Amino acid sequence: MHLLSVDSNNYIGQADPYILKSNGRYYIYTTGHDGIYAYHSDKLLEGWEFAGRVMTYPGVKDFWAPSVIELDGKFYMYNSFEFYGDTPDKGGHRQTMFVSISNSPLGPFENAKQILPPFSIDSHIVKNEAGLFLFYSSNRFEGERIGTCIYVDKMLDPFTPACNPVLVVEPTLDEDIYRENRYKEGQHWHTIEGAYYFKEGDWQYVMYSGNCFEKPTYYVGYARAKTDETDLTKIKFEKYPDDKTYYPVLKANEFEEGTGHHSLIKEDGQWYAIYHARDYNDGLGANAFDARNARICKLNVKDGVITAERYKDHI
Repeated sequence: MHLLSVDSNNYIGQADPYILKSNGRYYIYTTGHDGIYAYHSDKLLEGWEFAGRVMTYPGVKDFWAPSVIELDGKFYMYNSFEFYGDTPDKGGHRQTMFVSISNSPLGPFENAKQILPPFSIDSHIVKNEAGLFLFYSSNRFEGERIGTCIYVDKMLDPFTPACNPVLVVEPTLDEDIYRENRYKEGQHWHTIEGAYYFKEGDWQYVMYSGNCFEKPTYYVGYARAKTDETDLTKIKFEKYPDDKTYYPVLKANEFEEGTGHHSLIKEDGQWYAIYHARDYNDGLGANAFDARNARICKLNVKDGVITAERYKDHI
């Protein structure tokens, strides 16, 4: 179901939607070419208003995948952009993780500080009993399946990672291939990104997006662990149902494609996924830089298993 309204004449995209609830009000943050944009509402399923751009940085472009956390009355935004102030990774990628701060969930988020080297994208900042943790994606150029993987690191404070990242989810499937023969013939590039961590009952989960949003096999999957460990760098998450089976929670269906990169919220005991997708023949045209827009669906989470309930125009 569409969650945010779409202005087809002035469309800026709604990719990588991240939802936050603060003081009884809902906020969604989205990717943009020239910054991060936000929407807000008093209700989860209706009444969303466009708040405009809430974060930017001079002289850069392609702002990606925000996550936001409220700590001691301040709001911290973690997101990446194409940064030329640091050496790119081995593949020439310059997307770099920064954190910025605001007194309001609608920004402006300012004083952006680099916290990781390139390539670092797709944050999920998490606080639990053991402290603050950052999930993110970075590139791996060695091994049988090279590509983008998900890592987690403990944060010493909101601006300082411990710099001891632990691999959480790696590519294991042909359905994880982002691009064939990307750097040399016979060596395919894989992508696992868009981490979202949560806990339900005895299980802890890291959900993720696999391969490329332009492919029909683009999907949301998850890894899980049954444990009461609170240090998220010490948990061994395992793909469901196993690391050799393509078993998506979300993928293209009869009314939408490009389903991926999501965040979650729990309301009245029900989990909801806020994700991006495209309608088939959506009419946004070639001038729209990104036809992905924010959707919502129910997620049923029980005994280590996640399933989705998707509807075209209602929940």
